[in-house]
Amino acid sequence: MTLLRVQDLAVARGGLRVLEGVSFDLDKGQALILRGPNGLGKTTLLRCVAGLQAPVAGRIAMPEDAAAYAAHADGLKPALTATENLAFWARVFGGGDVARALAAMELTALAHRAAGSLSAGQKRRLGLARLLVTRRPLWVLDEPTVSLDADSVARFAAVVADHLGQGGAALIATHIDLGLPQARVLDLSPFRARPGAPATRPAGFNEAFA
Repeated sequence: MTLLRVQDLAVARGGLRVLEGVSFDLDKGQALILRGPNGLGKTTLLRCVAGLQAPVAGRIAMPEDAAAYAAHADGLKPALTATENLAFWARVFGGGDVARALAAMELTALAHRAAGSLSAGQKRRLGLARLLVTRRPLWVLDEPTVSLDADSVARFAAVVADHLGQGGAALIATHIDLGLPQARVLDLSPFRARPGAPATRPAGFNEAFA
């Protein structure tokens, strides 16, 4: 079953197209790695898939409420504990096993620590643990391993592999090898928009800063 279909997509940043003509499908159990140089438009494309900004052309099709997005911000309240942060996101998304999420990212020992007191890597692991309490099948991930050491990268890759094994899917922009041999790779460089190509409509506030 196809979870995500992207057809002839064009996306813009700052009022100018950065990518155009992008098409791909993502089925249950599949991962797609997006590659390309910095500034190419990977983040802008992911924001469009996540519903945070509209594309300027093309079509994105997926089941309603299918996607969970994890980007550069960890989405944590510093004053809340690790458990309280995940419990908040579990309520937002309609439930999820907080204890399982903590264990999956090796955060059980830090369950009652305030998020603000955690290291950068621990905060990142906690931010990624949010994915596990969303119960959403499509994970849209923008450089998810920033601030993670090698062991934590391997741990997260195992979490993604388990998600795929349970019928989920993942769309990931990353420059590193996550150790997911089943993942396909899409180089977005051939889809770079022609220089100076305008968007078909003025950029909105969010789009201008994507």
